[in-house]
Amino acid sequence: MGARPELTAALQAAVGRERVLTDAADCYAYGYDNSRRHALPDAVVFADQETEIQQIVAACRHTRTPLVVRGRGTGTTGAAVPIRGGVVLSLERMNRILAVDSANRLMRTEPGASNQDVQMAAQGHGFFWAPDPTSAAYCSVGGNIAVNAAGPRAVKYGTVRENVLGLRAVTGAGTLIQTGVNTTKGAVGYDLTRLLIGSEGTLAIITQATLKLTPRAAARRTLRAVYQDMHGAAQAVARIMGQAVTPCALEFLDGDAIRMAKGFQGTSLAAAGALLLIEVDGPEAAMPESLDAITQAARGAGLLDLAVAKTEEEAKALWATRKALSPALRSIAPNKLNEDVVVPVSHIPALIAGLRELSERFAIPIVNFGHAGNGNIHVNLLYDSQDAEQERHARPCLSEVFDLVLRLGGTLSGEHGIGMEKRDYIGRAIDPPTLALMRAIKAQFDPDGILNPAKLFPIVE
Repeated sequence: MGARPELTAALQAAVGRERVLTDAADCYAYGYDNSRRHALPDAVVFADQETEIQQIVAACRHTRTPLVVRGRGTGTTGAAVPIRGGVVLSLERMNRILAVDSANRLMRTEPGASNQDVQMAAQGHGFFWAPDPTSAAYCSVGGNIAVNAAGPRAVKYGTVRENVLGLRAVTGAGTLIQTGVNTTKGAVGYDLTRLLIGSEGTLAIITQATLKLTPRAAARRTLRAVYQDMHGAAQAVARIMGQAVTPCALEFLDGDAIRMAKGFQGTSLAAAGALLLIEVDGPEAAMPESLDAITQAARGAGLLDLAVAKTEEEAKALWATRKALSPALRSIAPNKLNEDVVVPVSHIPALIAGLRELSERFAIPIVNFGHAGNGNIHVNLLYDSQDAEQERHARPCLSEVFDLVLRLGGTLSGEHGIGMEKRDYIGRAIDPPTLALMRAIKAQFDPDGILNPAKLFPIVE
């Protein structure tokens, strides 16, 4: 259908003709994200500064046009897909790192900067930013903020919410706001920074972020623990998290994930029931004591092998295998459903047992891996849409996965967000009065409902 002439003219007036796309062929690539859902936007606009974003919001508000903000499209829930058409606002050109303040351990950056760019800039000053999702080489800081992204280091250093001090943003009313502080402590007014984090572009458009930086540890060690079954691995996770030395990463692969991971195929690990990838960091002098504490906690019933990576190359190889697993599974099952559920650490064995039962009952392979240290497990339903039986069973199976997670005291997402994929299930996790309050907050930020409509909340007919 394309953008209306009035809207196109307003967008071009805001950013210039060369930064507005309206041809369907040019807009096509901006209609999808890593969920593989797709919807064609009427226009794509590239902003370069806050004042342009305010004008873009004003134009969309005046014409009642949906406005979907996009980082790099690495999200897995369809949150960046313009399902109602309208305008996609790409922030990929707002990619400047504005300042690194070593004395105050912070960085100011625009939302289009990649996670990797942030890490490299911080590393030059002896720091890092804690969130480290698998897509770090490509995903944007704005996207990380939109879904409260995390990664393996969250078990020790926290998610985006614990590592952003403040934000600048443009609301759905076109108002530029500033939230948070430049200090690690602050108790003035409502915490709007953490409200915007994880809001998936439904409340405001992030234009700048003040990130909390953490000093890089002097030393790091990587361990691999192999177990006969999931129960033994889960008990080890509980022991590891119950002692004084907190690992900076504690990753888990079940037996099926091990057998599908290219780095482990054809090895003796193929018969293992579960694997833990453990990393500890800190001062070099503390490494022997920390390693001893972790290895003692890892030992127990079902342990088959426990080894420390001898070189940095060995450690990198282990991490490369883990991080390549999700893309590898997609090549095996292009229609996989990847859900990042969370349960209390002590309930991981019950979750895995329940998933095994669902896999057998629905005849759909389920492969599990993820961040065991905080109970954030990536549950992968591998099905073929060309198989009529699997296609019919996939969504009912997923529904029961969510019911299982909630029965175990867990939640529907740890770091991927809700988007479209989990929108219709959110009412199972959040009670009606709380959902109503969230909708009211949305209306305050976005009175005309133009920001990322039909996402996050169930659609009310």
